[in-house]
Amino acid sequence: MSTLLYRLGRFSYRRKGTVFGAWFIVLLVAVAAAVGLMKPFESSTTIPGTEAQRALDVVESRFPTDDHLAGKMVFRAPDGATIASGAPGDAVAKAVAQAESVPGVRSASAPSTRAGTVSSDGRTGIAQLAFTVDKGEKITEGTKHRMETIAEQARGTGLTVELGGDAFPGAEVKVLGPGEAVGVLIALGVLVFVFRSLRTAIVPIATALVGVAVGVLGLMAMTSVVTMDSTSIILAVMLGMAVGIDYALFIVSRHQTQVRDGMEPEASAGLATGTAGGAVVFAGATVVIALAALAVVNIPFLTVMGLGAAATVAVSVLIAVTLLPAVLGLRGRKIAGSSIPVLRRSAERGHLRASGQEQGATAGRRWAAMTARRRWSVLTVTVLGLGLMAVPAADLQLGLGGGKDPDTSAARAQKMIDDSFGPGYSGTLVVLVQGAQQDVMPAAKELAATVKDLPGVASVAPAVTAASGDAALVGVTPTSGPETERTKQVLAEIRDARGGVEQRTGTQIDVTGTTAVNIDVADKLSAALPVYCLLVMGLALLLLVVVFRSIAVPVKAALGFLLSVGASLGAMVAVFQWGWLSGLLGIKDTGPVLSFLPMLLVGILFGLAMDYEVFLVSRMREEYAHGASPTDAMVRGFGHGAKVVTAAALIMIAVFGSFVLADMQVIKGMGFALGIGVLLDAFAVRMALVPAVMAILGERAWWLPRFLHRALPNVDIEGERLTRHLATTQAPPRTVPESALAGHRSDAV
Repeated sequence: MSTLLYRLGRFSYRRKGTVFGAWFIVLLVAVAAAVGLMKPFESSTTIPGTEAQRALDVVESRFPTDDHLAGKMVFRAPDGATIASGAPGDAVAKAVAQAESVPGVRSASAPSTRAGTVSSDGRTGIAQLAFTVDKGEKITEGTKHRMETIAEQARGTGLTVELGGDAFPGAEVKVLGPGEAVGVLIALGVLVFVFRSLRTAIVPIATALVGVAVGVLGLMAMTSVVTMDSTSIILAVMLGMAVGIDYALFIVSRHQTQVRDGMEPEASAGLATGTAGGAVVFAGATVVIALAALAVVNIPFLTVMGLGAAATVAVSVLIAVTLLPAVLGLRGRKIAGSSIPVLRRSAERGHLRASGQEQGATAGRRWAAMTARRRWSVLTVTVLGLGLMAVPAADLQLGLGGGKDPDTSAARAQKMIDDSFGPGYSGTLVVLVQGAQQDVMPAAKELAATVKDLPGVASVAPAVTAASGDAALVGVTPTSGPETERTKQVLAEIRDARGGVEQRTGTQIDVTGTTAVNIDVADKLSAALPVYCLLVMGLALLLLVVVFRSIAVPVKAALGFLLSVGASLGAMVAVFQWGWLSGLLGIKDTGPVLSFLPMLLVGILFGLAMDYEVFLVSRMREEYAHGASPTDAMVRGFGHGAKVVTAAALIMIAVFGSFVLADMQVIKGMGFALGIGVLLDAFAVRMALVPAVMAILGERAWWLPRFLHRALPNVDIEGERLTRHLATTQAPPRTVPESALAGHRSDAV
């Protein structure tokens, strides 16, 4: 593979015009496809094969409902008044009449006690709105503005009025906003420090943006054939930017160092692509495999999210090994220069240190040497620290709610409903009874009587029969909200209580509704998470045994990965579920952790962790193979890769962490989970645990049974064989005079 990548890198460097043209065409095709095929984003939590989903499909076919987009206008009268009489009643009637006359509004139903849309104290009422557009579409800005104007006029009469429902979802999702731009700026600062040149630092960001554009535009075009949530786009942007910049960093840093050491730029671009590019391909492949494996869970929205993010990562890898060498061709030998005066003087001092017989110890080597001396202390502190951080994960609760910004009108409308009608009003459980016509209603009534006495049930609505008479629905309103453990218990108790009714009446009884579907999704994800972790860790062990030709190193890497995942989950629970530091991070509403976040964290963090592991430990293996003692090999290898891994991790943390500034709770959770995951894995596991364990293992770190030595292929991820081959078959690279390199060399990478 390294030889193929070497040739690809040289070809892209020489034929930069051809490569630029090819990617420009790809970008144009992606733009055309997105513009011509894109459809509105839709939220879908279907979960094939579960009771709730099967019953929901029956309900939708046997009990047809209006397919038009719905919304709500929620009114609350001042203290001592009701919305059905006096001035508040007149204001509500006027607002509803005005709403019905707005272009784009199909109907508006005033609050009614009979319909159950007036609270028990009479102060709060819900006007049901239906629009002319279908579900999944959006109302026009003109219609939205007119409705907001009507609500504002009603507020002038003393009423509290908010708009909610599907037609008014709250804050719009922005793919890139001011907060996310902060992460890119921080990444640029890190790259300037590493490369000592602003122009060179822009290269990884520019190529990453191209990869994100192609990936996201492709996903937008795919909305024409698959149901896709806007969260899938955000994840693709987040992950594409982070890995795109990091992958370019690995290759450009290798290329810059080689050119500074006197290698011809074209040969250097090919060698950097063949060596560092091999690690990039390996890292990208692991992320793609882990994300694609989400399809095993068989939840469509999670499958789409995983495959969409995987496709964006794959594009980022292709960009890194083709477009990036072409861009390096534009820089030529200037890649070795330093355009920042302060960093130029630092480089000169670094060159003077490196020109002696013994190179001065870098910060990475000093840290590795200290860790080797205090190996057991570092191991104990790191494991105990990560273990303590993982303790809150035992209280992990998963859910699919909590996505609205509490400051939006939609969130305020929902809070008014919860406060006035009870938190279970919007989380009704729907009981479906199917059977012979003469058995359905008796069964529905018997079950309703049984369920009504269950603790946690606020009310049970009268049964509604289908037109055919062989199916009936019973609505059960819990006392608790849709995302609470109490509602989950109510669902379980209803399912337990139906058995006797089914036997006596010969009917089939299922529980469904949005709340039941969401609970089933969360339960299925909770059950699948340990299996998915074992799958990913098994993949890690297999790949790393092949890469490092060792047993202990892969086991150490997998256990370290497990520690970082556990600590990350613990941090998520503490912040998003318990509310620790929620004010500092701008988290306005705590609750269950988003159900698919743990799996995304495992899949993405796995690829990144293996990337850092390969970059650090492969150099240790190379030093050991060249005759260094195990401890010296660890120190030298760590010193070689520590700076680049540190920079890569800081970039990842900056990009992921910037999404914590987003308004939507879903985006905040994704940004925090991935940011804290990279922070813990890179700095606690790879920078502390890895050198400590390698020092403890010594020679045993590289033990491999003889039969595996013969059976396993030598994949040569870092291109060591390519480097040796080029050193023996090609003339030594032209060396640039020392005077010409003054201010341009670096003892960094």
